[in-house]
Amino acid sequence: MTDMKTLGLDEARALCEQAAMSAGASAETAQSIARAMVAAEADGQASVGLAHFIDYLTDLQAGRIKGKAAPEITRPAPAIVLSNAHGGAAHPGFDMAFDDLVAAARACGVAIFSQKNSYTCGALGYFTGRLVEAGFVALATTNGPPIVAGSGGTRAVYCTNPMSFAAPQDGGPPLLIDQSSSATAFVNVRKAAAEGRPIPAGWALDSEGRPTTDANAAMKGVLLAFGGERGANIALMVDVLSAGLPGANWSVEAPPFGTGSDGPGTGMFVLAIDPQVFGPGFGKRMRSQIERLGGEYGVHIPGLAKAAARQRSADQGISVPDAIYRRIAEWPGR
Repeated sequence: MTDMKTLGLDEARALCEQAAMSAGASAETAQSIARAMVAAEADGQASVGLAHFIDYLTDLQAGRIKGKAAPEITRPAPAIVLSNAHGGAAHPGFDMAFDDLVAAARACGVAIFSQKNSYTCGALGYFTGRLVEAGFVALATTNGPPIVAGSGGTRAVYCTNPMSFAAPQDGGPPLLIDQSSSATAFVNVRKAAAEGRPIPAGWALDSEGRPTTDANAAMKGVLLAFGGERGANIALMVDVLSAGLPGANWSVEAPPFGTGSDGPGTGMFVLAIDPQVFGPGFGKRMRSQIERLGGEYGVHIPGLAKAAARQRSADQGISVPDAIYRRIAEWPGR
């Protein structure tokens, strides 16, 4: 049975901030990534929470995340906010631009945040979630190093290239979709390999391009897009929005995870829409639709489970494996 450590959310953020600074991050970068990783853990997304935070610490220490990099924010048009992360984490640029993005969306009805030259961003729903809390409908995409085959191919050309969508409802938690373009997230395959478990058919190919249920063979091969050609098309669309527009590395150009001295230099695209410009009553209509779909039709509503987990975490704290807690708490330099 795994020993667990329970932490309050403020305690967890402070723990992660200190570890990140020990690994080479500035105070601003440490605060940004700690807030995002703890939020993912609080939402019940352990695979992109504190366990994934250890990847950040490793890559900060190795220089694959430029811990002292300061994002460069520019405003080429009233509704466009651009960020060059200069090899740093994805989160500080968004944090720095957030107020401008909100103000632009209020003034123009719609606004875009676009970033290049960053490390991968973890849970993408963190970004749409922050905008939906401010009352916006939000769409976000991001890319990363290639681990997913293109349609009809056996070579990795895309990352899992996730996309997230969020919309507010009156008097209830928002609709929040956060999903990859691959049949599963890479962290799920890595976890299965570490635990010696097989993976479902249809998730991956081995290094010879053959379908496999062996997680270790999948780690040496490629993941598959969900739904075949349609999922691969979405991965391509995400690559265009995330990398093509801002001038970030295309997924196929990005250095691999966890090796070498260079970060992936990839991008992100975030769209904020102010529903008020379409007239009154959007939040009420969303609530009615969510209640109808979830009740009368028995539809799973994305985001409700995360909201419930977030409330439990706020009330009771988060529980993480003691081994993960100790790795962060004992990170060299602390």
